[in-house]
Amino acid sequence: MPQAYVVMKHISKRFGTVQANDDVEMSVDQGEILAILGENGSGKSTLVNMLSGIYIPDAGSILINGERRFFRSPQDAIAAGIGMVHQHFKLIPVMNAWENISLGEKGRRGQPRLRTLFLQKKGIIEKIRGLEERFGLHTQHTKKIYDMSVSEKQTVEILKVLYRGASVLILDEPTAVLTPQETTRLFAMLRAMKDDGCAIIIITHKLQEVMEISDRVTVLRKGKSLGTVYTKGSSPRELTELMVGARISLEIRREKPAARERPLLEVRSLSLKDPEGVQILDAMDFDVFPGEILGVAGIAGSGQKELCEIITGLRRPDGGSVRFLGENLLGLSPRGIKQKGIRLSFIPEDRLGMGLAAGMSITDNILLGSYDHTPGPLIDRLKGRAEAETIVERYAISTPSVQHIVKNLSGGNIQKVLLGRELERQPRLLITAYPVRGLDIGASYSIYGMLNVQKKRGVGILFIGEDLDVLQELSDRIMVMHRGRVMDMVYPPGAAGAEGKSPVSKEDLGLLMLGHTVEGYDAAHSQQE
Repeated sequence: MPQAYVVMKHISKRFGTVQANDDVEMSVDQGEILAILGENGSGKSTLVNMLSGIYIPDAGSILINGERRFFRSPQDAIAAGIGMVHQHFKLIPVMNAWENISLGEKGRRGQPRLRTLFLQKKGIIEKIRGLEERFGLHTQHTKKIYDMSVSEKQTVEILKVLYRGASVLILDEPTAVLTPQETTRLFAMLRAMKDDGCAIIIITHKLQEVMEISDRVTVLRKGKSLGTVYTKGSSPRELTELMVGARISLEIRREKPAARERPLLEVRSLSLKDPEGVQILDAMDFDVFPGEILGVAGIAGSGQKELCEIITGLRRPDGGSVRFLGENLLGLSPRGIKQKGIRLSFIPEDRLGMGLAAGMSITDNILLGSYDHTPGPLIDRLKGRAEAETIVERYAISTPSVQHIVKNLSGGNIQKVLLGRELERQPRLLITAYPVRGLDIGASYSIYGMLNVQKKRGVGILFIGEDLDVLQELSDRIMVMHRGRVMDMVYPPGAAGAEGKSPVSKEDLGLLMLGHTVEGYDAAHSQQE
């Protein structure tokens, strides 16, 4: 049997006491798309970082077209035809597309391309156009990066590695923040590259996309490779069990929402501009009712962060009103909101920057959540420790002790500490911003279950998410945002209260997120009721 184009044999890598990769095997052939699956900490990123020259393996070998290669830098890897598109793009915002694509290439006599960049602009753009025609790509060559959508930036990144001669393409979570339409375009590009003979490696946590785009799947668990399976002969359940090592349910139960009475949260005409006068929030109107999950869909940067900060007292708007059970929240600080007895909890997007103190213990982080309710100057650490132990047990947090430093926990356990602290306050309103971002599948489904428990208790939940499949399965209604405006308030398929109304599809959500109206959708049914 002929050897695959790229082969990684017996790869091992250790960071201090952590064995990131342990005797891992992986291969991908030309004209093939390989998906790499695994929970957080399974060694996926470490493995591809060695293939792309960022890390050097402690043991093992890398073969390209049967020849053993040693990569000591990303330049060595790209010289061997291997290019990586990182989840966080490596582009210069103030430069345009063609400048970013060609920047870093050596000019004549080994001089940096920057010196001769503009002298060779015509030839550079012709080369880019040739790649676009060959692989079905398209970009606006003179458009600045800061004016581009996420999808456009990703296309520039792909063109950049192809321009440098890559025939092996590695993509890390390429669809994390793309709309369904943008994902469809990306997959069309990848199929064109596959048909042209490229070898493509994708790291992703979205099982449905793995089933759609990949030819084979390599599964990692705790730094070891558990094997490679053909996608057509597998299923999401089988792949999940391989990743986790146990059977878990992939079903998200949508609990029936409570009967609508008085809204918990009323937001009216909420507006905000940044210091340069750019509209961030534009006359937003919506309600959140007790015992419902209101999902929020929108491209990153559509005003979600600012909306959360205004509701929780961290930022003041330019206009509008925010009321909790009729009481105005505007002008109140987070402490002022607590002191009024308003039971509101916030799970921020930045769990270690805003939600928790990374260098402090679990106990100290639990105490941080209640310091302003402690009478007198002394803190009852025994009580804080007891609360921390209760949270660790109740939310199944894996930790050596409650004195363990939070930043040394896994991502899922860090999020459980934050959720546990906030939920133990027994909130009436819970605001969550991307609560499962970066978490593995087991931790994610555990958190979906926690949110449903809160919903059954009558808590109103504002759930800002990026996975449209999850938003449709978990939410009772979905508010779609685009550039600070509410594009529509829609019902996902099967949601209670949607009887007689047209349920929104994932494709329709994508159109709304991009700022388009959905033809044929009854707008009268989607307005706030």
